[in-house]
Amino acid sequence: MRKLEKPVSLAEVVTARLRREIVDGEFEFGQALSESKIAARYGVSRTPVREAFARLDLEGLVRTEPQHGTFVLTMDREQFAQISETRAILEIAALRRAVEHNRNELIKRWKRHVTAMKSAKEDGDGKRYSRIDGEFHQSLFDLAANPFLDAAGQSFHAKMAAVRNRLGSQPEHMVRSFAEHVGLLDLIQRNETDHAAVVLERHIRFKGEAFWAVPEKTVEKTRWQKISELAE
Repeated sequence: MRKLEKPVSLAEVVTARLRREIVDGEFEFGQALSESKIAARYGVSRTPVREAFARLDLEGLVRTEPQHGTFVLTMDREQFAQISETRAILEIAALRRAVEHNRNELIKRWKRHVTAMKSAKEDGDGKRYSRIDGEFHQSLFDLAANPFLDAAGQSFHAKMAAVRNRLGSQPEHMVRSFAEHVGLLDLIQRNETDHAAVVLERHIRFKGEAFWAVPEKTVEKTRWQKISELAE
């Protein structure tokens, strides 16, 4: 007997769409989000938008401040470093487990991802490159045979995707990033897991220093300029 599928609520639909647009860079970091404007954008009432704001606040993609409104996430260098540190710890653990349990499948997937990343890089398609970049790293969790490890990584997956999409638009980032992914694949093919773990940690924790620069003053200025939208 087929199980009945739970119907998707309007709030879930709005949450998924707003999450995707924030991650894809449709809204600026720190931008004020107006309930009325988002409702009009999606053709819904304010109620599902309000619920979506609450859900995305829990995910860290938006920040709601009483008496001020709701804003797209911002991230400074310290926060980026802290997330990168945590991500490196989890991904290195996932790498070792993926190699131990599913090395051949990991190599197969990474080859496919690297080929797709090369195509996106040559086309100058930063968004497509960033999406495949995320899939490259997610492969580690998919093949690590540990759902708790995957769940830990998912806790900030959307945040990192949002950052990755904004950085991926930089051609120099794609060139450097692609070379590092090719290097990781080569090391796993040569069964040099320890060396790969070192490269992966550097790739995650330190690559951002060369190009990561959150315009904190600009973000703050933009935020207060756009607060007036909430009065509507």
